[in-house]
Amino acid sequence: MKAKALICSDKQNFTLEDVILKDPGPDQVAIKTHYSGVSIGTEFALIRNKISWGPYPLCTGYMGTGVIEAAGAAITDFKAGDKVYFRGNDSIELANGARVSSVSGTHCSRIVCKPHTDHGVAHMIQGASMEAASMFVMPAVGLFGVDMANPRMGQTVVVHGTGLIGLGVVAACAHRGCVVIAVDISEKQLSIANKMGADHLVNGASGNIEAEVRKIAPDGADVVFECTGIPKCLDPAIALCRHLGTFVWQGNYGAAPVSMQFLPAHGRKLRMLFPCDDGLQPCRRAVVKNMASGALKWEDCITHRIGFAESPEMFERINKGKEKDIIGVVIKWAD
Repeated sequence: MKAKALICSDKQNFTLEDVILKDPGPDQVAIKTHYSGVSIGTEFALIRNKISWGPYPLCTGYMGTGVIEAAGAAITDFKAGDKVYFRGNDSIELANGARVSSVSGTHCSRIVCKPHTDHGVAHMIQGASMEAASMFVMPAVGLFGVDMANPRMGQTVVVHGTGLIGLGVVAACAHRGCVVIAVDISEKQLSIANKMGADHLVNGASGNIEAEVRKIAPDGADVVFECTGIPKCLDPAIALCRHLGTFVWQGNYGAAPVSMQFLPAHGRKLRMLFPCDDGLQPCRRAVVKNMASGALKWEDCITHRIGFAESPEMFERINKGKEKDIIGVVIKWAD
């Protein structure tokens, strides 16, 4: 099966290439991609080899929406024409036969995958936007961390870093009735955090974060979600927790060792949690359902909408730090 895909080389060059996907087997489906969502954090960690899921060349992207084109003989719950959301391609080759690491390969005009896996395919919920839902993983990651931490109504939480995962945490905590303090150095991201339900906004670029948080929560926050994925942010975020509070390592800090000051966390007797992945289908379905109902206005997080032909240039600009105000990017693959 022929398709177009966004490919990253070992030199971190981006090109749109003709690729070959295997025809769907009995337990697979073929999907025509409508939109794929971009993860600025994890994808560019893969691109820069901060983390590795396979050798170059790469086809990144791990979330998208589309329409089933064909279903294998063993598939009974999906049929041609069904709208779906999905996590990735099973395999990709260049037109010359060279293997591409599909990590997870959703930046591709077609998808061939097994739907009944942890990272498979699910039916779109009626009323959800195909465009906004193509970024479903990020709020699901945030929801999973919130579910693990279980902040209660009226408790104070700090969301330290309001990228897409942090914005998902903000929304999930706001839905629980928590008092949400959003912290970032970007006014644009903080403005979106406000739309997602944050009660207080703290700009770390213009003041002392701990002092500002203590004005709102003198004893510290009940739960702190560290969402930046930047190791040097760990100790300042730990300082925002109250005694017997909870600290959530919500970001992905890469394969290299990270360090933290032991005594502040030890002295506060903190509980620490390490969510990983997106909570699988229960969390995914919950966030797409919230998009469909209007409870999660995830379209407010989309700052850049591009066609697939523009994707190499966009990835080049992001990788070289030329897009400063970028938050959510969706790539359109189908008319």
